[in-house]
Amino acid sequence: MFALSGSRDLPANLSNISLGKDSMMVKVEEIQQYGTSLQTGVQAIATAYGDYTKKSFEDTKSFVEKLSGVKSIDKVLEVQTEFAKSAYETFVAESQKIAGLYTDLAKQTFKPLEGLASKFTPAAQ
Repeated sequence: MFALSGSRDLPANLSNISLGKDSMMVKVEEIQQYGTSLQTGVQAIATAYGDYTKKSFEDTKSFVEKLSGVKSIDKVLEVQTEFAKSAYETFVAESQKIAGLYTDLAKQTFKPLEGLASKFTPAAQ
């Protein structure tokens, strides 16, 4: 356990860290900007999910309308195959788009920690 009586009790890699009053202060504007960027990222993800859901519903509705007008089994299989292919392609494209949005959000989330991590990472000698 560490005693707080002096730097001699601290591990070697922590004894050289100096945390002054200025480095411990966080500006309110930075926190607000950080919160706004997170909100924007989450909102973009929610919008992407909503757009995909709406498109998927419209495509399914169109498929059912086409399917209800078909008279032969061959045409049913053709319409169903076309729908399945289209639905799969849309799913893959939208999934990649949403994954990219999650990646961007993760980068935004951890960006403020980059500066903090650099303060505690020992410099290469």
